[in-house]
Amino acid sequence: MNLLIILKDKIFKNERYLILFILLLSVFSRGIAAFYFGDRNLENEWGILIKNLYNHNTLALLKFDDLFVPNLWMPPVYAYFIYIHVLIFDLGEFLVPSVIFTQIIISSITSIIFYKILLILFSKNYSILGAIIFCLFPLIIYSTSQISSVTIYLFLLTYFLYLILILKDKNSFKNILIIGLIAGVLILTRRDFLLIYLLSLTYIFIFFKINFKKIVLMIAITVITISPYIIRNYLSFNKLVIHSGFGYNVWKAYNPKAKVEGYYIETNDLKAKLKDVKKDIYYRFNEDKIYLDEAIKYISDEPEKYLVLFAKRLFAFYFYDTDSSQSNYYNSFHIYPILIFSILSLLGLLIYNKSNSKYNYLILILFTLVIIYSSFAILPRYKIYILPFQILLSISGIKYLFEKLRIKN
Repeated sequence: MNLLIILKDKIFKNERYLILFILLLSVFSRGIAAFYFGDRNLENEWGILIKNLYNHNTLALLKFDDLFVPNLWMPPVYAYFIYIHVLIFDLGEFLVPSVIFTQIIISSITSIIFYKILLILFSKNYSILGAIIFCLFPLIIYSTSQISSVTIYLFLLTYFLYLILILKDKNSFKNILIIGLIAGVLILTRRDFLLIYLLSLTYIFIFFKINFKKIVLMIAITVITISPYIIRNYLSFNKLVIHSGFGYNVWKAYNPKAKVEGYYIETNDLKAKLKDVKKDIYYRFNEDKIYLDEAIKYISDEPEKYLVLFAKRLFAFYFYDTDSSQSNYYNSFHIYPILIFSILSLLGLLIYNKSNSKYNYLILILFTLVIIYSSFAILPRYKIYILPFQILLSISGIKYLFEKLRIKN
């Protein structure tokens, strides 16, 4: 017992040992999940994208005869992330394990970055507690073992948030450069980040008093980062566009049979309209317009119904889905941690230091994410994007309860 106490003190008091402990704890927990529950094959959209890129040198989901329609449907960063592994391991049996292994390392580094965010707002002991919770949170661990962009996005978003938080005190050219670069990659990873980025720039200009020239420089670096993909799309479609699929995403969330998770089966009437879409290079744009028109019609006919559905999505996203179709959604290892930290985060939201501009920034991004994802069909894995905020708020709640208890005793 004395040896354990000495070892604990040595680890927790030495920052290097503590970082190593967080890293190893993350790698170990994620490695176990990958061994038992990890994906084994490259399937569905990612499989199609990678095989077309590998075999035909084109990032495409659709093919009409000899025409490959350049992809705008799936954000490109994760596809190229997998493709880097393809260049090393080909499409053989080592491809998926190598992708999962890299995701484990990236997720473990995310744990360290999250710990550094906690240190900005809390004492070291509470920061260590939050980092351990992040390391061992079941949904975060499980998501690392799946072929999905969530691990990459969470890493990039957490790093972006950390850089923004330290920008108030360290607005060097290096940090400005990295923020602009990371923001560009994030925009190419998920569509919703564009709104988060614009809000972040507005916030740091008003509340962090960041020089307007530095804001412009960030934007310029971001534009340079995404420009190769925009040029590719312009050459393909003669349009300045980054992503498509907005209409489809609205339709699957707002149709008569949609629930919190959405509904993906077209009516016969919609199928007939889609069948008539000309199969050319502009297929995705024309298809997407049909989906959007259908969704607008449904919303216009029954606005109250879809307002109620939006409210249900708010609850499902922040807390939990009471009517999930996912077979393992109500597994105890998943649902109980989700419920506990969702509820604790509400307490943290009520009592956190509202004069702290850095904390207020994180709350702004949390609210933005909740509204964005509640506006569309919710998949269980999307919860991972607000978990760091909920864990952080829960630490505020735990700190408050502990101090109340200590005063009482």
